[in-house]
Amino acid sequence: MRRSMLFLPGNTPNILINGAYLGADAVILDLEDAVSPDEKDAARILVRNAIRTLDFSRCEVIVRINSLDTDFWQADLDTIVPCRPHWIMLPKTARSEDVQRCDEYLTALEAKLGFAPLTVRLMPLIETALGVENAFAIATAAKRVGALFLGAEDLTADLQCKRTKASREIEYARGRMVVAARAAGVDVYDTPFTDVNDAEGMEADARCAKALGFTGKASISPRHVEIINRVFSPTLAEIDYAYEVLEAIAQGKAQGKGAVSLRGKMIDAPIVARARQTIAAAEALGLGKGEAK
Repeated sequence: MRRSMLFLPGNTPNILINGAYLGADAVILDLEDAVSPDEKDAARILVRNAIRTLDFSRCEVIVRINSLDTDFWQADLDTIVPCRPHWIMLPKTARSEDVQRCDEYLTALEAKLGFAPLTVRLMPLIETALGVENAFAIATAAKRVGALFLGAEDLTADLQCKRTKASREIEYARGRMVVAARAAGVDVYDTPFTDVNDAEGMEADARCAKALGFTGKASISPRHVEIINRVFSPTLAEIDYAYEVLEAIAQGKAQGKGAVSLRGKMIDAPIVARARQTIAAAEALGLGKGEAK
């Protein structure tokens, strides 16, 4: 289960070496914004060596390459894909054609390496107004796409508005992204909360994202990982209620009832679907009934 994704600069060996032990479900090894142009080659090699030699069995590996409008992205893929990262994050994705261009290159590279098709998944990073409006087309542009990711810092610059902790300025983009991703059948991840010292604000922002339907949330600080994991994990009460729902449905069927109620409320298809989602999340975290933390 991928609740939290932690950004790690690709040019910082002292941070990369500890990346798998910081509690995140996935780490994003960054070759783009965190790396200056004169350090791109060195960072690429460092990230390659980190994936090859470090034990990332505790979390998934995502590599954010440079955008398609640079001279770096193909070298990024040529160097990184042989190491079999779980995901490639494609920044500044604005059109379905961006996804298709990257997908074609990855497909050819996988064939050259003898990898099975779709060994490496693709996570478009949407951070422009055009990208938000094209979110569904981006999500369905290639089978390799398994998730969308909202980047609010660049988006608000493109929208010509101020980025605030309240995040009212990205309400539309958040909703649009979730609807597009769910319609396409892929996961969707929320933008990082950038004040590393504001734990209360971080939790409120994560709860907002969860309420909107995001799968999880990214972070730029290890301090925020525990909060994200907790917010995006089912609670004990939620797990217990989910099991009660399924038990009530099973009993109703056994008794030939066409309608079932629980705690004075009718149990309909959406409630059953949410119960199954909660139990699936709990099982993915290794939690059974009564074991939530």
